[in-house]
Amino acid sequence: MLGFLQKLGRSLMLPVAILPAAAIIIGIANTMIAIQEKPNAVSSFILNAGVSILGLMGVLFAVGTALGMAKKNDGAVALAAVVGFFMVSTILKPVNVALYLGIDVAKVNPGFEKLDNSNVFVGILVGLIAAYMYNRFSETELPMALSFFSGKRLVPIMTAFASMLLAFILLFIWPIVFSGLVNFGEMILGLGPVGAGLYGFFNRLLIPVGLHHALNSVFWFDVANVNDIINFQKGHGTEGITGRYMAGFFPVMMFGMPAAALAMYHTAKTDQKKRVAGLLLAGSVSAFFVGITEPIEFAFMFVAPVLFVIHAVLTGLSMFIAASFQWTAGFSFSAGLIDFILSLLNPMAHQPMMLMIQGVVFFVLYYVIFRAAIQFFDLKTLGREDNVTESMSEEVAAGEGKYSAMAHHIIDGLGGEDNIVTLTNCATRLRLEVKDNSVIDDDKIKQAGAVGVAKSGRTQAQVIIGTHVQQVADEVERQLEY
Repeated sequence: MLGFLQKLGRSLMLPVAILPAAAIIIGIANTMIAIQEKPNAVSSFILNAGVSILGLMGVLFAVGTALGMAKKNDGAVALAAVVGFFMVSTILKPVNVALYLGIDVAKVNPGFEKLDNSNVFVGILVGLIAAYMYNRFSETELPMALSFFSGKRLVPIMTAFASMLLAFILLFIWPIVFSGLVNFGEMILGLGPVGAGLYGFFNRLLIPVGLHHALNSVFWFDVANVNDIINFQKGHGTEGITGRYMAGFFPVMMFGMPAAALAMYHTAKTDQKKRVAGLLLAGSVSAFFVGITEPIEFAFMFVAPVLFVIHAVLTGLSMFIAASFQWTAGFSFSAGLIDFILSLLNPMAHQPMMLMIQGVVFFVLYYVIFRAAIQFFDLKTLGREDNVTESMSEEVAAGEGKYSAMAHHIIDGLGGEDNIVTLTNCATRLRLEVKDNSVIDDDKIKQAGAVGVAKSGRTQAQVIIGTHVQQVADEVERQLEY
């Protein structure tokens, strides 16, 4: 089950990766509107272009979930997901539901109005169905008379029938499910700043098992009627409230994580500072500019769990403070400088510069607390290890390509290509299914330049690389194909 949820969480990142395009386009439109002091034909055209992406989030999640959960990234499973999603959304339009139930449209449960192209919940369900049909039927051979529909052509057909069944089931249970989701969302919203703080705390705690993406979808999209990212980007909602499930991340990611990295650098052994400086600097730049914090977080997550708990508490505190004062800013991808700048002209941004002042305070908090904890508990963070392994820099310098060398060492550290079953990647990690993760050599993988290795169960493993994970993943796949 944990492996399934991890894979699902990673799959949800694919549609999220589309959001920066919408944010940039909407940011351009908002800039034009701010300069001209009112919308015109050009700014409205650009704004509608960006908003159109947000209006298709359900479809994007269906495709992303299907591609992520299928055994291969095949166009057939994406096509099946699109077919399934539009079947469900069309079958369950309020006017059609009224016809099926023999009632007036005005009496149809309002939840059915939510089953449009932006419904992420249904998108995930249909994506899972399409992926299952692909995994089950993509290699099926039918009798000669029906052989044209064999294999991948069978996948959209089976998904269509399964989606009809899903629509029939939702016809009766969707009002109950919708009410439950809305009640959950209203409960969290009712907790106000405390709810935002609890979300921030659990968001960080779930990172080691990769389930934070699933939690994020509840607050950022229209799963439980919270929809923080989409409402913020569209400029819908209440100023000072919409964006509260994003705002508190900016002080942590832009200031807290670089401060943690600086504390680890200053507490490293003198002869090891040069070795760890590059990694910590790269992680800090990544965190500050694009809000990707995993390279730093995985540097202390497993070797010093007490620091990770402190990090989760501070994140919850940051979310609570920002929500309490109604300081809001939003992002499309993560809470880095780029997204912060794009959100400044958004009508939902409320006193966003106060988040930068809060960030300076959190820089001091993170640095002082992390440095004190490392020294007091003698934590073996980067550069303080008892047995320091040599890096592979000499091999690279000798002529072997950087990513080629990394991939070779990683494959070897994973137990060789025979131990690798599947390989995918998210924004910063290689995600693997292996035959036996007990044979994985963590030290050898770290020698290759990885930040760390995380394992779960007997067959799941993650190798934390950083923002250049795509290049490493491509090279690993290339070497595995030989």
